[in-house]
Amino acid sequence: MDPVHLFELASQQARWLGIRQMLVAQNVANANTPGFKASDVTPFEDVFNSNEITIKATNPGHIGSDPNDIESVTMKEATPWEVTYSGNSVSIENEMIKAGEVNRAYSMNTSIRKAFHQMMMTSLKG
Repeated sequence: MDPVHLFELASQQARWLGIRQMLVAQNVANANTPGFKASDVTPFEDVFNSNEITIKATNPGHIGSDPNDIESVTMKEATPWEVTYSGNSVSIENEMIKAGEVNRAYSMNTSIRKAFHQMMMTSLKG
């Protein structure tokens, strides 16, 4: 039976969600910039499937990578809904949909973490 790395997985997803939210905010901020191309990140499922979960290095002397680094998160040009005459490919509606997806995923992430933590604490008390 493989060990459960739920907290590490939830941490990786939270970092990925933070990066995606930053790109959504950047896209919205540049909605009127001529020639700006909207960007997004690779889906978390692809990041998860291409990365094996590693143990978090809690001490600089531990062997391992930087726990705040997600190497396989890459930016890509977002698929535009429309491109304006100025060459800008940001769609505010599309960015708001992405922001809603990030919000829902973050809420689910924190709910799962909380439930798993409560389950672990209950098992330790009993």
